[in-house]
Amino acid sequence: MNDLGQLSLLAIYGAMAAYGIAMVAFGIDLSALRDGGPADRPRKAARVAMTTTTAGLALHAIGVVTRGIAAGRVPWANMYEFSIVFTLVAVTTFLLVQRWRDLRYLGALVITPVLLALGLAVSVLYIEADGVRPALDHYWLVIHVSVATTAIGVFSVAAAISVVQLVKARGEAGRAVAEREPAVALAGGSGGATAATDAAATERDRGFWGRLADVLPSSAELERLAYRLNAVGFLLWTFTLIAGAIWAEHAWGRPWNWDPKEVGTFVVWVVYAAYLHARATRGWDGRKAAYLGLSGFGLLLVNYYVVNLFADTVHGYAF
Repeated sequence: MNDLGQLSLLAIYGAMAAYGIAMVAFGIDLSALRDGGPADRPRKAARVAMTTTTAGLALHAIGVVTRGIAAGRVPWANMYEFSIVFTLVAVTTFLLVQRWRDLRYLGALVITPVLLALGLAVSVLYIEADGVRPALDHYWLVIHVSVATTAIGVFSVAAAISVVQLVKARGEAGRAVAEREPAVALAGGSGGATAATDAAATERDRGFWGRLADVLPSSAELERLAYRLNAVGFLLWTFTLIAGAIWAEHAWGRPWNWDPKEVGTFVVWVVYAAYLHARATRGWDGRKAAYLGLSGFGLLLVNYYVVNLFADTVHGYAF
């Protein structure tokens, strides 16, 4: 391993250490929400988490850049490099959106999967920096794969927001039940005191997730944000699919050959297209939309990890 390759790996390990601290701090911040208190209370753990996330992003970027210099090419020609790049995009997207909206409550759901993906990358997918096989030595490597990594990074943040949206929607439903029961109790006469007491107990028993939902933006607002990010990701994924066909024509003399990776990429595109269509024309702007978007992201992960590593595909360049 050359010096720059070693520096790149050390920078990625440094980023993982920073993300690990951020993950713990984000978890502490979420746990503190169970205590309630004023909405504008200081959130020291959240500030620590954001600072260490930013530091981790800087180290992460250094790791990606030095990896490219060490290899003498763009740093996304194999699964290890693809992993460190799409996770970089995910963290960058999270921090960029944070500039316009307070998404600190989302940090744990972004940083934890990023840390897991990086751990898998350095422990299982790692290969030393080197050149690429002739089929990959093409300008489409720069275009096609860079857009694909960006799309996955954006989809990752959208998926995290959809998970938070479902938590909030459940909290809103519980709140509605708790508020409705006292009204029913007042109309019920003699059973009113018992019903009101039961409603109060229901409110107390909503627990951590219920109180967490209270401090989150509305599920409708979260759904709109996830939708916008998924729309951006879909446009990038569409370009990825088209660019892959063009590159396949250059490399193998055919744009489509029903390769498992090609089929998987198309299936992901179809699911996200169905999500956008249902959201725009069928009024699926709640839990249905969130579940459909999350199913698309789940298929995307299967296409990336399972198909690349275990299927007989010409795209199996992981090792």
